[in-house]
Amino acid sequence: MIETGEILQTMRMIQEENFDIRTITLGINLLDCSDPDPKRCADRVYDKICRVASNLVHTGQEIELEFGIPIVNKRISVTPVSMIAQGDPVPIAKALDRAAKEVGVNFLGGYSALMHKGATNADERLLASIPEVLSETSFLCSSVNVASTRAGINMNAVREMGQIIKKTAELTADSDGLGCAKLVVFANAVEDNPFMAGAFCGAGEPECAINVGVSGPGVVKVALESVKGEPFDVVAETIKRTAFKITRVGQLVAKEASKRMSIPFGIVDLSLAPTPARGDSVAHILTEMGLEYAGAPGTTAALALLNDAVKKGGIMASNHVGGLSGAFIPVSEDIGMIEAAAAGALTLEKLEAMTCVCSVGLDMIAVPGDTSAETISGIIADEAAIGMINNKTTAVRVIPAAGKKAGDTVEFGGLLGHAPVMPVNEFSNKDFIARGGRIPAPIHSMRN
Repeated sequence: MIETGEILQTMRMIQEENFDIRTITLGINLLDCSDPDPKRCADRVYDKICRVASNLVHTGQEIELEFGIPIVNKRISVTPVSMIAQGDPVPIAKALDRAAKEVGVNFLGGYSALMHKGATNADERLLASIPEVLSETSFLCSSVNVASTRAGINMNAVREMGQIIKKTAELTADSDGLGCAKLVVFANAVEDNPFMAGAFCGAGEPECAINVGVSGPGVVKVALESVKGEPFDVVAETIKRTAFKITRVGQLVAKEASKRMSIPFGIVDLSLAPTPARGDSVAHILTEMGLEYAGAPGTTAALALLNDAVKKGGIMASNHVGGLSGAFIPVSEDIGMIEAAAAGALTLEKLEAMTCVCSVGLDMIAVPGDTSAETISGIIADEAAIGMINNKTTAVRVIPAAGKKAGDTVEFGGLLGHAPVMPVNEFSNKDFIARGGRIPAPIHSMRN
């Protein structure tokens, strides 16, 4: 039962502090759509999505109107396509894109492969098709898992992904490499993530599930304004209490959508997901703690406190918390991160250190267009190592901006925002990436 006081607090968060439900994501299992004939498989995929998700957008809009809670995105995640594609995956990709348009969602995730221990023929076919698919579709998002704590790092896949990201950037150069904004490389990918571009419906998921991603960096910042100069114990407690309130609303929306669509409630992902709008920034939470810019000494400690307090507060507000659940630090999607990078306070190396304690990884970072495939693969390998060793999800979503150099700006628009092109370390790692093979799993992976 939600009390009157909570309702008034929620109204204030929505009206004054940029609070919203970032996404309702419908996970759909497509394993029963597999067929040796790519066209038949594509037709089955299209038909099932249009049938199951026909009421998703309408339901989200109804809840928005009735409860007064903004729901920014309605999305779909599907079974990794490499698991259902017995032949050419491109017809399936086009069917997914058409289905997304037909049901009216913002994005559809799951053009994905899980390659942390090796690759099937279907995985390799899907990887080879990613640049073409992302350059020719509008709603489709792609992800590849190249590492896990239990399996180690598949360096062959890491090497391939550097090349694929470069080619995707080239094919979408007229939009500043926008295709790469819809492509993410994971370590320890989760099966119930509602956020794009990394959402997919894992093999252990039910036939369908409603997963909700909340947001609210602005709400946390406003709460911290009331405890200026207080010790970090007070800061952590304030964040915990705020995260609880945010997650309660997410739980309400998830349960309501589940009931109206007669689809099981999956999880609430209690991540703080920023937008380019002022007042909706994770970086500004860090500056509210006393940093001049995100990236100043102490940033990693501040982010660790934030991420932990969000989890502790949110976990008590929902009976099923999942997904990524923490603080996101995407550069182009966070006005505070954009300002910090432009001022020189935030570097790629500092961002990498921050990913040791945040919710995901190196996200929405524009790099010079002449950055080599091997350098991108090296960045992926470093981030995968952080995830593997620390038993956490990490990811890389970088955009080589064709014709741009460090200091230039790329413009994506909407929630994807804009970003300064950040310099990368130019020393060679070519021989390192050429080795291939697999980096073994760490000793602490042996837990049985």
